Amino acid sequence: MENLKIIFMGTPEFAVPSLEILVTNQYNVVAVITAPDKPQGRGRKIAYSPVKEAALKYNIPVLQPEKLKAPEFLEQLKSYGANLQIVVAFRMLPEVVWAMPKIGTFNLHASLLPDYRGAAPINWAIINGEKETGVTTFFLQHEIDTGNIIMQDAEPISDDDTAGTLYNRLMTKGANLVLKTVKAIEDGSYKTTVQSETREQKHAPKIFKETCEIPWRSSSQAVRNFVRGLSPYPAAWTTIAERSFKIYAVSIVEKEHHTKLNQQYVTDNKTYLHARTADGWVSIDELQPEGKKRMSIQEFFRGNKIHL
Repeated sequence: MENLKIIFMGTPEFAVPSLEILVTNQYNVVAVITAPDKPQGRGRKIAYSPVKEAALKYNIPVLQPEKLKAPEFLEQLKSYGANLQIVVAFRMLPEVVWAMPKIGTFNLHASLLPDYRGAAPINWAIINGEKETGVTTFFLQHEIDTGNIIMQDAEPISDDDTAGTLYNRLMTKGANLVLKTVKAIEDGSYKTTVQSETREQKHAPKIFKETCEIPWRSSSQAVRNFVRGLSPYPAAWTTIAERSFKIYAVSIVEKEHHTKLNQQYVTDNKTYLHARTADGWVSIDELQPEGKKRMSIQEFFRGNKIHL
């Protein structure tokens, strides 16, 4: 049985349950590596990352390097004598960092690898209309998200899931898989599997603002998947009557509506706003005008009109 000394690396909320489950199960997390503090919000107050907040709560030393290859950081990292590193939602590591511990460094990824390698696996799984995704633990190696798989756990995607609801479930499921992986490493019962490279893999590249513009020339179902795959963050968007709107929810209009009309949008300015797709119409149900809060379409029409 291996006596584990763990260094945990992560930054956002997604990584917090994984850190907490290790601490509450009495694993020896000797240090936490997270992103440097940043000013946030209108007041530009310095904010800690969610992982730093959790580490401080448990009195775990926190390192926040600007550069992961900096000699002083590498010396500090080495001084902890960790034999295992765990990465959950952190930046790409140089080999000098991931190869440091004797056992290795494993990563938690929010997909069933080898599918959806990349920065946005939860979003792309929903955008592409998948019915299932999951979480994977794997040992890091040179190419990103390609290392040998340790464990996986599948999660169904429902027709009403958004990126937000799926994120929350995978955050918890991922933490449980991290704990299960650590237990298997501790007692030496784990096996690894080489990732398959033989089939056409689906990818999950980073999402940018231009990626989020709604492709109205797609089918109604594809548009609906696109919107829920980006809801609530970073949010799909479109331009209506020269105004920019974030769109958080759409539903498919089942009946043949507005068949003789050529407009992209149709509204009564009271109860509905419909948008044309490649094979029909969708109803825009929740939106956010620029500089305003998120609201239902009915709330929007109480104080606004769209002049098409």
